[in-house]
Amino acid sequence: MPDSFATHLLSITTGRTETVADLTGDCEQFLSRTAQGRDGLLHVFVPHATAGIAILETGAGSDEDLLAALKDLLPADDRWHHRHGHPGHGRDHVLPALVPPHATLPVIGGRLELGTWQSVCLVDTNVDNADRQVRLSFLGGVGEA
Repeated sequence: MPDSFATHLLSITTGRTETVADLTGDCEQFLSRTAQGRDGLLHVFVPHATAGIAILETGAGSDEDLLAALKDLLPADDRWHHRHGHPGHGRDHVLPALVPPHATLPVIGGRLELGTWQSVCLVDTNVDNADRQVRLSFLGGVGEA
């Protein structure tokens, strides 16, 4: 009988620029190993105070639009009380209030149920920390697929 819960920690290097990194392929690979055709939920969580998880279209400009919108909403200037790190780093600590550090997604028949243009993305504006972790967790029905 398959396990009803499985988890895996991804290590992601985002580099020294603000990034929207597509994790959809990693999520699909994880589910192919763990879901075994079952229905359930995939929970994606980034355990960092300066990153978030977004569901959005990538490759058509939406990822760049998101980063531009975040720059408008959260300017990298000296207004922030949180002041360690690069100038304006305090804004990175506000990011998870707008782009939450988690998403929970349906899994049907062992496959991630996303819309046609949706991707699971890590949003990272913190240029001081290029090494990130993302926890993938599958909670599925017990029993044969």
